Amino acid sequence: MAYRFSLLIAALVAAYGLLAFHLYQLQLTKGDYYLAKAQTQALAARGTNGLRGAIYFTDKDGKVLPAAMEKQFPVIYASPKNIVDAAEAANTVAPIIGIPVSTLLKIFSKPNDEYELLVRKADPAVAQAVTQAVNDNKLKGVYSDFAPDRSYPLGVTASQLLGYVGPNAASGGESGHYGIEGFYDSQLEGLSSDINLTIDPNIQIESKKILDGIITANQATGGSVIVEDPMTGKILAMESSPSFDPNNYSSSPLGDLLNPTLQKIYEPGSVFKVFTMAAGIDAGKLTPSTTYYDSGTVTVSGKKISNYDFVKHGPYGVETMTNVIEHSINTGAVFAEGRIGNDIFTNYLKKFGLDEKAGIDLPGELAGTLKQLSPKAPQVAFSTASYGQGVAVTALELINAMASIANGGTLMRPYVNSNMAPMAIRRVISASTSEQVTGMMISAVDKAGVASINHYSLAGKTGTAYIPDLVHGGYTKTVIDSFVGFGPTSNPHFIILIKVDSLPETALAAQIVVPAFRELAQYLINYYNIPPDRL
Repeated sequence: MAYRFSLLIAALVAAYGLLAFHLYQLQLTKGDYYLAKAQTQALAARGTNGLRGAIYFTDKDGKVLPAAMEKQFPVIYASPKNIVDAAEAANTVAPIIGIPVSTLLKIFSKPNDEYELLVRKADPAVAQAVTQAVNDNKLKGVYSDFAPDRSYPLGVTASQLLGYVGPNAASGGESGHYGIEGFYDSQLEGLSSDINLTIDPNIQIESKKILDGIITANQATGGSVIVEDPMTGKILAMESSPSFDPNNYSSSPLGDLLNPTLQKIYEPGSVFKVFTMAAGIDAGKLTPSTTYYDSGTVTVSGKKISNYDFVKHGPYGVETMTNVIEHSINTGAVFAEGRIGNDIFTNYLKKFGLDEKAGIDLPGELAGTLKQLSPKAPQVAFSTASYGQGVAVTALELINAMASIANGGTLMRPYVNSNMAPMAIRRVISASTSEQVTGMMISAVDKAGVASINHYSLAGKTGTAYIPDLVHGGYTKTVIDSFVGFGPTSNPHFIILIKVDSLPETALAAQIVVPAFRELAQYLINYYNIPPDRL
């Protein structure tokens, strides 16, 4: 019995001896390594990384796809106080990580400096090469490891909607900037609370593909697509170009970080004629069958206004208000505005929300401007506004205003956080007016034929607007082409806005953006398996 007890004591002593030896190795032999590693982990925890919630897109079946998440990335770092020969370390590491020897020498020579991050989100091959070089040369104080950081699996897709995570000068850590990352920064940071968006990844990706195609084909400078549920205000897709890669945001110009669908305004052109007609019909001043005589031009306040196709087509003669929408006749919109009256016309534009923020849960939203339509403004200002020149809106304001025509007359608040509920802002027009204006837009699609899809009732309107010359005044020779359409009109599932920037004045929306609308509308019909409403 005493023999067994002696063996047990001996085993315990040996075990404690081994433990003590291991602790000695950790503290003395590899103490600098574990100190630096602890510093790495502390740095990650000090910022938003490691605690930040994920952002998800949600498809039609409720399945989620991560759009922003935490991921372990290689990092290369140093503990200068543990570097024995700063010059040797700098000359060994510099060619591998691409930082000048002189820069590394300054960093490695700092006395009592415990931690310096050298490369964040390092290429795995580079991190491995650093480890190999350190081991081969028996260097101390330079390491590679893994640390959590923000990852955007879809790259440039929806980047302006998402924003990015970057340094926060005020806190010394990191925070969200722009987009969802910025707007919901306090919710995502620290609490590790995930956010599910209304953005459908399939619709978003398809929208980007179509937008990229028309921009490339027409050598445009950029453009945007928005897809919205007109009944709820839910945003299903929001894409713009040029964009940026949030995984490497610092390589892009500052302007590309902005979301142009809500942070830039533009003159919308003939899409505005729909609002002019809606105001006239709702105010009892017009009907879709009201007629006037088009001579091709009209003079207002001494200024001559012509139809866009006057040289090619000439006068249209006697036309109805529906014909005005079908053929996009400028003089018809001028006639309608004259019937409505300036005050009533301006008030309806305001009811449509075209001079106020739409209220979306994204940062930096701008409001459109109707400042040209002051009571003392010349009549020509109201006349040109009737067909969308001289007034400016955001793409988000425009599609949201048009959605009120699609849904029966109610302006909804747009939103991207799926935890939010639909909210009506106000009734803009009556259900009867909505039905009549929708009918005019259906006729425009049917007559043109470019946007029509067999067995489905679609409504839409083109817009081509000259871009103002902000240096010399007046307008340039370039235009913005756009199209807004929705359907099926018997029970609208979607409304789409497509716009392409900086095209030559000869470019027509019907030839550029309308086919893109049809392609995206057909995709949505197939994706949602929407039954025909025209048998």
